[in-house]
Amino acid sequence: MSGKQAVTAHAGGPGRGMVILGAHGQLGRALAKALAGLGPVQALGRADCDIGDEAAVQAMVRRLRPGVIVNAAAYTAVDKAQTERDAAFLINALAPGYLADAALSVGAWLVHYSTDYVFDGTATRPYREDDPVAPQNVYGKTKRLGEEAVLARPITAFVLRTAWLYDREGRNFLTTIRRLAAQGPVRVVADQYGSPTPVGSLAEATRAILAHPHAAECAGLYHAACRGTVSWHGFAEAIVRSCGLAVAVSPIATADYPTAARRPAYSVLDCGRLAQRMGIVLPPWGQALADLFGEGP
Repeated sequence: MSGKQAVTAHAGGPGRGMVILGAHGQLGRALAKALAGLGPVQALGRADCDIGDEAAVQAMVRRLRPGVIVNAAAYTAVDKAQTERDAAFLINALAPGYLADAALSVGAWLVHYSTDYVFDGTATRPYREDDPVAPQNVYGKTKRLGEEAVLARPITAFVLRTAWLYDREGRNFLTTIRRLAAQGPVRVVADQYGSPTPVGSLAEATRAILAHPHAAECAGLYHAACRGTVSWHGFAEAIVRSCGLAVAVSPIATADYPTAARRPAYSVLDCGRLAQRMGIVLPPWGQALADLFGEGP
């Protein structure tokens, strides 16, 4: 590590205050709750700071001088990204670099979230951080560029790849299935596999990372998702049961549900690095879902 990097790595931290960007999204709201108590938190929405505006990002960071910048803002419309390429590129690829440069200017740490969609889905075992990436859609490609932009800067950065995020509120797979199942039987893709992760579990993992006594020395790229593997169909069945709905959930093939963006058939993440280096382990996906509905132990 160079002298500049060493100074930067130890200058920031949650005690100096944290800024959460994308604070009005489902992950941003969960982070605002989870990070409270680690240090002062400023939760900013797009109206407060447009991360696609480099000058606005620099001005915000100079004004607030946080010890940690947490970027929960992203362009997440996977299918729309196929045609709205410029918008996806600005927010997912360019903006993380703006934030990293701003973090460097004040010695702040940066937490940035990425996706399992950076992989092509042809693996037969969970993907590790050092496995080759080969995103199959514009969303995944722009998120990979964002990873590279952050990791290329000499800052203390935590890039967390996660998967299949959901919550009880907002627009996500759980709320979609709950709405459709209330109207009758549903058909769900059964040949795509991943690890559903509630935003609350990811937010708590983020808190644990920032609170770790040797966090600065452990900075880097990590996978952070719930344990276990399930198909979208299996996940939908579990959601329907948790909602107490007696409705059929029928399996279909990806070919029967065409989408603008190609999804990986298998995007399970190996989270062993996070466990080994920092002792942080997210719960099994089924337990996390049960806990969300108050059914856990």
